[in-house]
Amino acid sequence: MTTLDLLHISIADQQLYGFAGGKLKFRLPVSTALNGAGELNGSGCTPRGRFLVRAKIGNGLPVGAVLRGRRWTGEVWSPELHAQFPGRDWILSRILWLSGCEPGRNRMGQVDTFRRYIYLHGTPDTEPMGVPLSHGCVRLRNEALVELYDAVPAYCAVHIDEAACPQWAAAPIE
Repeated sequence: MTTLDLLHISIADQQLYGFAGGKLKFRLPVSTALNGAGELNGSGCTPRGRFLVRAKIGNGLPVGAVLRGRRWTGEVWSPELHAQFPGRDWILSRILWLSGCEPGRNRMGQVDTFRRYIYLHGTPDTEPMGVPLSHGCVRLRNEALVELYDAVPAYCAVHIDEAACPQWAAAPIE
């Protein structure tokens, strides 16, 4: 399996692009924030800028494992469990917890991404991808997240911006 050295998330494309050695290796649909882009604590927005994967949580858990407070509840998501907790913001399978690298923009004070608990995480397969619906995090399909999780080392670079990336959207995966 290829180890990635950069993740680029395009809010405009609702896509995650994974790179190793400058070559595109992954292209995955995502769901960023319903409230759009922004960095302020409590905004419910997806932050922009340069980040790193500060922590990886969930190694070895089953696909669909329910995480609350970054710990497995012992549950695995199902439509029946979903019906018991309508409206829950499901965090499933794995967490890639982001930390900002730009003081005053996405790190420290009222814009601290890590303290905002901004993750890349799994979501129920019933939730649409390619549509901004999250509360600030970046949601992925569970199977895709598990594969990505295994390819991303701790402290992997992440860049999130609002620009469309037509050159990567059409590029072949190497």
